[in-house]
Amino acid sequence: MVTVEPTAARPGRRAELWLLVLALALGVTAYAQVALRITETLPTQFWVHTVGLVVLAFGMHMLLRWRAPYADQVMLPIVVGLNGIGLAMIYRSDLGEQESGTDQAFANGQLGATALAMLVAATVIFLLRDHRTLRRYTYTAMVVGLILIALPLVPGLGQEINGARIWITIAGNSLQPAEFAKIALAVFFAGYLVTNRDTLALAGPKLMGLHLPRVRDLGPIILIWLASLAVLVFERDLGTSLLFFGLFVAMLYIATERISWVLIGMVLFGGGAILAATTFSHVSSRIDGWLHAFDTAVYDQGTSYQLVQGLFGMANGGLFGTGWGNGYPNLVPYAYSDFIYASLGEELGLTGLLAILIAYLILIERGLRTAVGVRDGFGKLLAGGLAFVMALQLFVVVGGITRIIPITGLTLPFVAHGGSSLLANWLVVGLLLRISDNARRPSALPVRGQVASGHPPVEQDVEEVDAVGEPDVAPPGPVRVSAADQTAGVPTAAGGPGRPAQIVRPTSRPESASEETAAIRPVDLDAEGRGGNAPGTGRPGTVPPAPPVPPPPPSGEPPTTTAPSPEVDPATSDRDTDPSTRDEGSDR
Repeated sequence: MVTVEPTAARPGRRAELWLLVLALALGVTAYAQVALRITETLPTQFWVHTVGLVVLAFGMHMLLRWRAPYADQVMLPIVVGLNGIGLAMIYRSDLGEQESGTDQAFANGQLGATALAMLVAATVIFLLRDHRTLRRYTYTAMVVGLILIALPLVPGLGQEINGARIWITIAGNSLQPAEFAKIALAVFFAGYLVTNRDTLALAGPKLMGLHLPRVRDLGPIILIWLASLAVLVFERDLGTSLLFFGLFVAMLYIATERISWVLIGMVLFGGGAILAATTFSHVSSRIDGWLHAFDTAVYDQGTSYQLVQGLFGMANGGLFGTGWGNGYPNLVPYAYSDFIYASLGEELGLTGLLAILIAYLILIERGLRTAVGVRDGFGKLLAGGLAFVMALQLFVVVGGITRIIPITGLTLPFVAHGGSSLLANWLVVGLLLRISDNARRPSALPVRGQVASGHPPVEQDVEEVDAVGEPDVAPPGPVRVSAADQTAGVPTAAGGPGRPAQIVRPTSRPESASEETAAIRPVDLDAEGRGGNAPGTGRPGTVPPAPPVPPPPPSGEPPTTTAPSPEVDPATSDRDTDPSTRDEGSDR
């Protein structure tokens, strides 16, 4: 896994402050427009809603300035904006139901869930100073995740809604534990894969030019696949099953960088989907409603009613939408939760939907950038997994509503009604903000750019790099030798007592930063200014003094001349004296 150290961000966080103002303005304005259009007055809870959002958002901002000053400055405003738009749309759905005589009031509960979720995210940022602490609880997270998944199956605790048994009831309140299980399993997958990635990355048999993993290494992915099928069978939850299996495959690819794992995951998923469609009635019913949505028989049975109404609603919105409060979102079942994306499409149009999708894509990109920038393998896998699970959930929800894939029952993060989903996704944002602070915080490393293991042999002066770029190659010239190299015996530029002076010079202009490091050779200088390496060693050393000049021969004898020894070229001395580079017959 490649690590790129981004340029240190300024801790002032002014960009985040102005983006927060814009995000709050969007949410509050939408909330007011809905009420003014339908009731011609401001909502009765307008000031509670507005002041609550402002206090929560700026409280998070001040906490980040204090506890995580180098955290990403784009994540929080995007999430606040999406949350505000979701609150406005839920309030719009409440007013529509109240006009038809139904006493529905979900907006106030969603505002309370937002406050609780932001407080939980703030607690994570405040208490978790280093994300690597979570690695200690790798297998504890696994146990917690499995327990959370199994809770809806406990008699008297689990609750079945719309055919799916994914809810539990505690003190009269419904909770979806699978939303929190995805975070616990992401921590477990990150800790497990960072320990075993070298084994899982080993190449096995080769098929059509692609190195497959060894058969003995297929155990983990098969176990996760079987666990996902168990969720599908016993809890009848297609979305959660797909989410967990996709999360593991994505993190496995990040850890090993082998595309063969992705292909194996797709084959297993395809086989599981075919098996489920031919075996379980609730899965085959959803596939029929997806493939034959406009068939009269399927529609009259109610199998595709929700999907078709959502498609008609988005078509009614057109390019720019009907405007806040002018649509008919309540004709779609669960317009405030599962199909809130279709409700937004009717009143904001295709333009509004694209803007929301772009906001999600930017949020996911910032999460992936955090994964690239963090220096430790556990943080890379955790940040990458959390960003991917958000991307996969977005694709599954939007794909189901737009009839790209079957409907799964998952909800749109930060926008749809649901306290469990909102709380879990804000917790994901809190973890990403903490990891991004550690990733962007200036380090003591002497070389900026790609971080390698071990001590670099030479400390170089390089130019600044951008957030995801590589360092520019410094021009050849004098360099500084690090203290680690001096301890290892590498000669320095200033000779000590009893030692000749030394210089460090490049042998040739390098083509890259790694070649530049390899091209730097210390050269000793004797009293006459000549330099070279210790004879026969291939390593830098002190050139012995020149041999004494022999006395003149007696008179009458011809003078004896000694051929001068050739100058030792520093650029080729290692090559000529290193036994590993000699020809096989050079010793004979």
